[in-house]
Amino acid sequence: MGWILVTNDDGWDSPALVPLARALGRLGEVRTVVPDRERSWISKAITRFDDVMVERADKDGCAMWRTTGCPADCAQIGIHALFDTLPDVVVSGINVGYNHGLAFFLSSGTVGGATEGWIAGLPAIACSTGVGQDHEAWARSVHEADAAADWERAAALCADVVATVLERGMPDQADLLSVNFPWGSGPETSREVTELGRVGYDQVFQPTVDGHFAHRFTGFSRRGDGSLAKSDLVATGRGVVAITPVRLPSSASVSDVERSAFERLDSQTS
Repeated sequence: MGWILVTNDDGWDSPALVPLARALGRLGEVRTVVPDRERSWISKAITRFDDVMVERADKDGCAMWRTTGCPADCAQIGIHALFDTLPDVVVSGINVGYNHGLAFFLSSGTVGGATEGWIAGLPAIACSTGVGQDHEAWARSVHEADAAADWERAAALCADVVATVLERGMPDQADLLSVNFPWGSGPETSREVTELGRVGYDQVFQPTVDGHFAHRFTGFSRRGDGSLAKSDLVATGRGVVAITPVRLPSSASVSDVERSAFERLDSQTS
């Protein structure tokens, strides 16, 4: 095989970075291109008006490049600009926090990096881990030394999913895979192929002082357009790995009545 491109949205200091690169290194050569700081909730933003600076900065024996850009910038530069050949697959993550459900999926910089892989015509996988409650305390704890063994298990799980894609290809009609799993999962944890839970969120920004608004996510909101029984949210809540094949936005089917209303056929023929 050729090589594997890794990016993330938690940046250079992510505790998942080196474990994931090492685990994927058992499958082939790994090159990692990541933001120099956390770039969460930035989706697939591409830097337009500023230069993106890139520096070689290997970490713990892993080949890495650090950039001033967003996750999608990192994937774009890693795919097209830094190297002479294209990667075989783009792996984004492992994110510190779930990216399950449509609201998080559309907001996630981790998913944005993987999406840039799909745009380039490559298999793409976004990996995220999390907990059901007290995310903030957990997110601080995973940077501690005693979390290292759990990161190694998480990385081994992600590498196993990547190995399946390299061996079998992406599922039919899937543009990318979104993999979400409870903290503490490993290669032996049960897995389910799930659906992207159609949930949203309401107010995200809360007023502080003097016209300032701070990001304060408080939870998901059901939108009432389908069951969540087979969703990634429910699966992770039951303690299993949710592997969600995602087809990126495509045209929706409309009825003849709806088509007529939008195309104004009635008024044109009257």
